[in-house]
Amino acid sequence: MHPLQSNEWENARKEVGIKTLRLDDFLLTIHKIPFTNFKIGYLPRSTMPSNRVLNKLYEYGKKNKVVFIKIEPYEEKSKVKSQKSKLQLKSKNLIESKHPLFPTWTQILDLNKTEDELLKSFHSKTRYNIRLAEKKGVVVKEESNEKGFKVFAKLYFETTKRQKYFGHDEKYHKIVWDNLKNSLSHILIAYYNNITLAAYELWYLDGIIYYVYGGTSELHRNLMASNLLMWEAIKLGKRLGAKKFDMWGSLPPDYDPKHSWSGFTRFKQGYGTKFVEMVGSYDLVINPVLYRIYNIIYALREIYLMFKR
Repeated sequence: MHPLQSNEWENARKEVGIKTLRLDDFLLTIHKIPFTNFKIGYLPRSTMPSNRVLNKLYEYGKKNKVVFIKIEPYEEKSKVKSQKSKLQLKSKNLIESKHPLFPTWTQILDLNKTEDELLKSFHSKTRYNIRLAEKKGVVVKEESNEKGFKVFAKLYFETTKRQKYFGHDEKYHKIVWDNLKNSLSHILIAYYNNITLAAYELWYLDGIIYYVYGGTSELHRNLMASNLLMWEAIKLGKRLGAKKFDMWGSLPPDYDPKHSWSGFTRFKQGYGTKFVEMVGSYDLVINPVLYRIYNIIYALREIYLMFKR
């Protein structure tokens, strides 16, 4: 099971005021479209829904003024033959989404290796940076507690402000942390002389550890704290029993080095990861007319946000 299908995630969504729905053990969230009586459904990171489940989703949407339901399965494209056509055959109302929420690509690290084998698989520059951070006195601690969350949140929001990223507010992140902290969520923090340099929030469930959120300080960037922090996150995953480390999102392997995501894509790549393409994002269209209008408004909003940056 993916964390976004867990009971803990469902409780967090309810607490932030989002309606949830369990249908044949698939967790959906239902989102109101502002200033209307219509809604959008979202089915994140589930297994592939069957034709029977798709029909149930469609019928629910018809009865409850849902314009469309976005479906983003946690399935690797290479493991499902002809997946795109197979999905589209399941429902004539299912089309490839123009506005995916998850990147199509991620990077995954195989943790079925010893620590020495993992280190040898890293890029030489990554290994050098890890050793440099250790030599200079950077120390990484797991602080999966309230103090740790406050440190993480401070660094995370400093980073989003610096990168002009429009994300959720601190109240949202606190609710998520409170619901996941005793089961799924872990916080790692890198220190230098008691100065916090970087922090990650990681989720672990069913043999996979996920790098979900990260934040860094502008101080002492030459100490390469983030490199050591990621290495310690990998070792934490092994201690928890993880077989895979999912980096949560990436550009494809032939990425443009000028792309805004190229920095963190290259950073993750340094750990000997494998680029993995997921099956993608699909919309189960229930109201075709309103769906077309929604896509036009969405595109205009993206243009507005681009100029606002």
